[in-house]
Amino acid sequence: MGNDSRTADDTMVIAQSRQDPERFAVLFTRHAPAIKRYVIRRLGEDPAEDIVAETFITAFERRESYDMARGDALPWLYGIATNLIGRHRRREVTLYRALSRTGADSVTEPFTDQVDQRVAATALRRRLAAALAALPRAHRDTLLLVTWAELTYEQAAEALDVPVGTVRSRVNRARGKLRRALGDVDPTAITEETHR
Repeated sequence: MGNDSRTADDTMVIAQSRQDPERFAVLFTRHAPAIKRYVIRRLGEDPAEDIVAETFITAFERRESYDMARGDALPWLYGIATNLIGRHRRREVTLYRALSRTGADSVTEPFTDQVDQRVAATALRRRLAAALAALPRAHRDTLLLVTWAELTYEQAAEALDVPVGTVRSRVNRARGKLRRALGDVDPTAITEETHR
């Protein structure tokens, strides 16, 4: 996920920001676009700006307690964003239900360029959205951090502050539930195909 120089840079930026608070803006510039894409996928456009801003405000306020051994700050930021998304859970489930009815996905729609792929992806998106809405929050959060945010299991564990084994278990259970809901279609292929 993150390269070694960015990891060192993130740690250095946070350390420097403890004495020079304006330095923290580097993390915003570096990671806000990824966090925003993740939030839009989870909740839609409307609350994205506010949640991204709140994510970085929270991170800034907690920078003194940041574990410098963590290195890459992105999993930490995804964890904060995921907790903030949890406050908007009803909206997320409503968004998935609407997507399951309409097939319209504001994040991926502009990037789909072939009609046949678009039609197939729309049908899969609808089924996937309905299945995601039915998942327990902890399973959905974990699965989406691994698939949409492309975090490793270790990074997802760090983001959610749970053991790696819990991440593996949640992802496995979520994929199994999605696979059953989608008629044995591989949910990993669907999420990659329809959400990139």
